[in-house]
Amino acid sequence: MTSSPTTAPDRTALVTGASGYIGGHVVPRLLDEGWSVRVLTRRHGSLADRPWVGRVEVVEGDVGSVDDMRRALSGVDAAWYLVHSMDDKPDFAQRDRAAATHFAQAAKDAGVSRIVYLGGLHPDDEELSPHLASRVEVGRIFLDSGVPTAVLQAAVVLGDGSASFDMLRYLTTRLPAMVAPKWLDNKIQPIAIDDVVTLLVGAGSLPADVNRTFDIGAPEVLTYREMIGRFADATGRRRPVVVTVPVLTPRLASHWVGLVTPISAGLAKPLVGSLVHEVVAKESDLLDFVEVPGGFTDFDTAVRSAMQAARPDTAMRNLALTSAATVVCVVAGSIATKPDSQWYRSLDLPDWQPPTLAFPVVWTALYADIAGGSTAVLNAYDKAGDREGRGRYLKAFGTNLALNAAWSVLFWRSRRPWVAAAQAALLTASSADLARRAGLVSKGAGIALSPYAVWCGFATALSTAIARRNPQ
Repeated sequence: MTSSPTTAPDRTALVTGASGYIGGHVVPRLLDEGWSVRVLTRRHGSLADRPWVGRVEVVEGDVGSVDDMRRALSGVDAAWYLVHSMDDKPDFAQRDRAAATHFAQAAKDAGVSRIVYLGGLHPDDEELSPHLASRVEVGRIFLDSGVPTAVLQAAVVLGDGSASFDMLRYLTTRLPAMVAPKWLDNKIQPIAIDDVVTLLVGAGSLPADVNRTFDIGAPEVLTYREMIGRFADATGRRRPVVVTVPVLTPRLASHWVGLVTPISAGLAKPLVGSLVHEVVAKESDLLDFVEVPGGFTDFDTAVRSAMQAARPDTAMRNLALTSAATVVCVVAGSIATKPDSQWYRSLDLPDWQPPTLAFPVVWTALYADIAGGSTAVLNAYDKAGDREGRGRYLKAFGTNLALNAAWSVLFWRSRRPWVAAAQAALLTASSADLARRAGLVSKGAGIALSPYAVWCGFATALSTAIARRNPQ
């Protein structure tokens, strides 16, 4: 094994994706290694909380713009391309292909001596998931660009903030038991974030004649089921009971992951798509050029290190809070509701009023929606560390539930249809505002709460019609 060549102090590195998880770790390591670092970002403000931002040159631009790439790559010795689409939009492969092509051509024109790209471990003889296939294609574009390129290929990266690690964490800690896809028994070769960064930075100083892919991974090969168990052991938790079934497709599995973790279904889909394959390194040739001081970090140490920096998972606490508040609202409203009362049966009701049995069915679903959607919002605020935003949402949430329960009292107990109709209008406005607030921090939660606002609007129209037909 040989160590990486000494980095000259006047070499300039460009890092794309510096606001992301991997890029945010690569930048300070490059600075420590003596590189002058330039970072490309769409918005300078996205780097405001990075402690190293004052030590780098920031260029605003988009990897999809040829002019921005030429400007960013001017005078650069080596470039780290650490961006890729992690969404479910149908054109992601086309976008990644175009961006990589523009970047490769601009790097060649600028005389860049090395491109370093992080792709994904994959088998050679299987049809790959669309996202994994796209990452392979991007690597091939760089290798064919005429600029010496090192494409590092990794599986699960173990570190707080890594999407693949977060999925493992929340599946392990939130579920005492799970029915999971059969790919949980596929072999995976995970690697700690510190080791990934060491190899990525070292790859920037490879000899000029090296133009190839490198598989990277720690020595341990585990199944995802074993990773769940080892994660539980390393963090002092009870191992979840895992039962695998052959019928859970990647799309269904991604929605399942999105339901039980804070990872959206759109982000979970490419993660799950890579795990349907066995992802094991076929070689370790990069170690002939780059030294990993002290050797690779073992799985248990990597997990414990990541969890030391991780924010506490408040999801269960938030679910208990929103569920308890919603149950109080349900109980209060149920006590006040008297659909069999003589007064109600004497009312002149509009023809378009739904059957009585429809209301408990609809409201049960909506109450579950309110609790679940609000839990997602509180989780998002906690993840961002926004206590003020959390407090404002909780006030809006509590006000909404109070208005919800109050309608039943005004209509059924006070028997004042016009007052109840006015109060229903307030509830509708509050529900729409709650959905708006939710959408600001979690698009999915905002969409989930929208039917509640729509139903409250319908309830307002119905209450108003009853008040008009029954003047008192």
